[in-house]
Amino acid sequence: MLIIAEDSIGARLDQFLAGQLPDLSRARIQALIKAGDILVNGKATKAKTPIEFGMRIEVNIPEPEPAEAQPQDIPISVLYEDKDVIVIDKESGMVVHPAAGNPDGTLVNAVLFHCGDLSGIGGVERPGIVHRLDKDTSGCIVVAKNDAAHLSLTTQFANRDTAKIYLAAVQGCPKEPEGTVFTNIGRHPVNRLKMAVVNPGSGKPAITDYKVLHYDAATDSSLVMCTLHTGRTHQIRVHMLHLGHPLIGDPIYAHPQRQKARPGRLMLHAWRLAFNHPADGRRVTIQSAIPAEYTPWLIGTELPEWDETPTVQA
Repeated sequence: MLIIAEDSIGARLDQFLAGQLPDLSRARIQALIKAGDILVNGKATKAKTPIEFGMRIEVNIPEPEPAEAQPQDIPISVLYEDKDVIVIDKESGMVVHPAAGNPDGTLVNAVLFHCGDLSGIGGVERPGIVHRLDKDTSGCIVVAKNDAAHLSLTTQFANRDTAKIYLAAVQGCPKEPEGTVFTNIGRHPVNRLKMAVVNPGSGKPAITDYKVLHYDAATDSSLVMCTLHTGRTHQIRVHMLHLGHPLIGDPIYAHPQRQKARPGRLMLHAWRLAFNHPADGRRVTIQSAIPAEYTPWLIGTELPEWDETPTVQA
């Protein structure tokens, strides 16, 4: 049951609920209203119904029906594999797991074909998935092949026992050559497709270390190494925007058509990944090859050494 504030009187029902239920998109709310899962004064209603003082609004969010992913013969680049885990070098443009709008053709479909039955490890909707990369982000992603590995890896990511180092090309050049961005990140108050830096007390803490590796004056853009200490949705994209330097090719947080450098993709690459092996605790360190689109920023650039010696280096 939701309480109606005085300043909400007269607003459309779907608009009001979008502000009250930040985890739901307005389209999802409209679908729930249409399906009769949102009632006003005990009766079905319409999305455009105006909010009135004293209204009783009941919201029922049905449990999602798991859609079991099916194996598909999709080529993937395997960086490391054993009986417990597989680390894949994901291509930019590949969705990690099936969801609305992307029912198949995902990394999960490819891994199921490559590995065989993962028996719904971590749930039939996202079997084996312990962390995620955005569709347009490339690079290292680890997938669990059994329940014990899944529990170990999810715990390591939650406890920040992993290492996650990315390469990003950003517009302009940060004023400070290196530093730490520590904010809270939550859903954008207006555009529900975006995340944003929000006030303390809302959202979740997000910490990113960054270091400028190279500035290209011709395109007014920089190559930045980002180390994640948390794993919030769109974290690097939001933190670089917060500094005033959106990622090159970012269709959500930047205006790619206004950027001089136009490589044709989001310039974010999960370059280095390290975790403790679920079976024996040994450190597994993976370094992915840097995609060709980064070449303009790599010329004359000395990449920093990693304090962890890679087990696998592509």
